[in-house]
Amino acid sequence: MKLAEMTWQEVDALDRDTVVVIPTGSLEQHGPFLPLFTDSLIATAVCDAVDAAVSDLVLVTPCQWLGASGHHMAFAGTLTATMSGYMGALSATVNGLVKHGFYRFLVVNAHGGNNEPNGVALRMLKEANPALTLGHRGYYQYAPEVIEAQMEGSVKTIQHACEAEVSLMMHLHPDKVRTEKIRDDGLRSATSSASLVKMWDEVSEEGSFGFAKLGTSAKGKAIFDACVAGVVDEVRSIHGGIVYTGIF
Repeated sequence: MKLAEMTWQEVDALDRDTVVVIPTGSLEQHGPFLPLFTDSLIATAVCDAVDAAVSDLVLVTPCQWLGASGHHMAFAGTLTATMSGYMGALSATVNGLVKHGFYRFLVVNAHGGNNEPNGVALRMLKEANPALTLGHRGYYQYAPEVIEAQMEGSVKTIQHACEAEVSLMMHLHPDKVRTEKIRDDGLRSATSSASLVKMWDEVSEEGSFGFAKLGTSAKGKAIFDACVAGVVDEVRSIHGGIVYTGIF
């Protein structure tokens, strides 16, 4: 069920065990060949597919599209929320639905810059209301083996406007991909620097990273279907009630 398409009475009639699914994305540069709204389009598509699979278990909100994208601001068109503003909007979405009696929430993210603020916001919400069930994860984290198997280039994970994202957009929105402008791009540090916080123009000339030329619609479908299946499994687990057992 999609919150934006419902009336208040229809929402009021829902079972409060329903899992609220919140897609989070961005409006930021994705190189010269993918649209600024790429992350939000993918997040929305994943959550819409989850809704189609288990509509009786979920209430899907509109995508929180203004992401934490300050590291992409060197590229024209990118918009960003402040960290506090982003977390405030996400928290307001959760708190609003908590006031209406919902208590189970899953944030499905499609933008790497949102990962940390999503986690901080949900930790703060959990501290304020321990009875809430709160989860967050990138859609791509539900199918890492499938993603790795599909990638022909040496970059085996989703990066940015890369082989995987191009493939997903070719599958979901082929009309929005500027195929004639697709190029490989990205710099890796020759020295050890795993701890560094970087701006995107430090690692990419035109805003992409990875082997975008290897993207195909078939790869995108395989990745998309696997990720949706993973989120559906997560929703079913949350809806069924999380059970803890001993580790010994």
